[in-house]
Amino acid sequence: MTLDKNKVTSNFIWRLLERFGAQGVTFVVSIVLARILDTATYGTVALITVITSILQVFVDSGLGSALIQKKDADDIDYSTVFYFNFAVCCALYLLLFLTAPLIAGFYRQEEITPVIRVLGVILIISGFKNIQNAYVSRNLLFKKYFFATLGGTVTAAVVGIWMAVKGYGVWGLGFQNIVNQTIDTIILWLTVKWRPKLAFSWFRLKTLLSYGWKLLVSSLLDTVWNQSRQLIIGKKYSKSDLAFYNKGHEYPSMLTASINASIDSVLFPVMSRAQDDKKHVKDMTRKAIQVESYVLWPMMIGLAACAESIISLLITDKWLPAALYLRIFCITYAFYPIHIANLNAIKALGRSDLYMKLEICKKAVGLVLLLVSMWISVEAMAYSMLISSVASQVINSWPNRKLLKYGYFEQIKDIMPSVALSLAMGIVVYFLHFLPLPTIVILCLQVLTGVAIYMLGSILFKLRGYQDLMSVIRGFLKKSRKSA
Repeated sequence: MTLDKNKVTSNFIWRLLERFGAQGVTFVVSIVLARILDTATYGTVALITVITSILQVFVDSGLGSALIQKKDADDIDYSTVFYFNFAVCCALYLLLFLTAPLIAGFYRQEEITPVIRVLGVILIISGFKNIQNAYVSRNLLFKKYFFATLGGTVTAAVVGIWMAVKGYGVWGLGFQNIVNQTIDTIILWLTVKWRPKLAFSWFRLKTLLSYGWKLLVSSLLDTVWNQSRQLIIGKKYSKSDLAFYNKGHEYPSMLTASINASIDSVLFPVMSRAQDDKKHVKDMTRKAIQVESYVLWPMMIGLAACAESIISLLITDKWLPAALYLRIFCITYAFYPIHIANLNAIKALGRSDLYMKLEICKKAVGLVLLLVSMWISVEAMAYSMLISSVASQVINSWPNRKLLKYGYFEQIKDIMPSVALSLAMGIVVYFLHFLPLPTIVILCLQVLTGVAIYMLGSILFKLRGYQDLMSVIRGFLKKSRKSA
């Protein structure tokens, strides 16, 4: 099935605007809350969020991706998955409700039992929303996401800040997440036409699960793995240690999530439609890696170079210990374009079995690093994640050496101009930190200098990622003018 290039570009831009809009609001709220709340409160909420994040993996059961990948998915498929997912969500919430005292007791924080039970309601809400998400992704209707996500995020921001000011502490952060998901889901249901039919097919469910269960196992491994460090820190170290680690992860994660979600959610359905044309899939994989690396690397290197200035100015000096973690996670996330593009290609080609094997292999390597580092320090655990990420990108790219004839070294060659220019820019920006000037002046100077160096270098050296990005933007603007 062929796709209108302008439609793909338009959906990518809408998804990007939605992600950056939502993350922008979240970023502002996080600054306000970090100034109001103490580090221990943040550590408690981070711990609860880890638990719900792991359970959230079961909400999809890999079936959302199965619907997107299936060539001839119809209303029976969607309705079957909707009812199955909702039943799973109810069962998961019941499990969380009953085990909340045990979780709180394990961390010796009995007071968080009711918070876990209330925050777990997000699982039920997700049961209503998940298939709408799959429908939007499969049919490239990402403009719907923009209004739904922004409405939920803005409303939740008001609620979260108000409750924090009134002294609700942990409850404020918890209700912020619930309100966000609720408003988001309501708007999506009002704007997306699909509704479940009175239809259910065990045969269809079995067929979808044959593809989806492998993605479920893969996602579960990945989520448990990514969250395990915070669980260990919450148990073995202090709440403040967890808060600094979590805050250092938060800012690079926000930027990366916006870009990755935009490319990932559009790239997978588009690749799935072109799954029979491997050359086209390879071309899309290459362009995705080049463009995302061109955008992400300067952001991550620039953020790492300005770590102390950003933390001191935005959330006060009490959070300065988070600067080290921020730098580590910036480098970790800079490699994600290779992860995302390669994994999307493997999923789109229907190789969920290979996808699962890759996750098992990566986590085996990471587990060894974690078991060694967890006894040393929180900093050592963060460094072990960086080493694991570097190893994982090599593993993720390995199958496409044969599937798409697009190996790891060729991929590195494609992103090297962006990486080299970003590192050169980062060195200059970092040393500006030592100027005897007010923090706000230094930060402004760092940002302006970094942008100027990177843009001029892109034009001077004719970076491919820059040219492709400009082509995408021009295509979107041209379509917007025609629609006006």
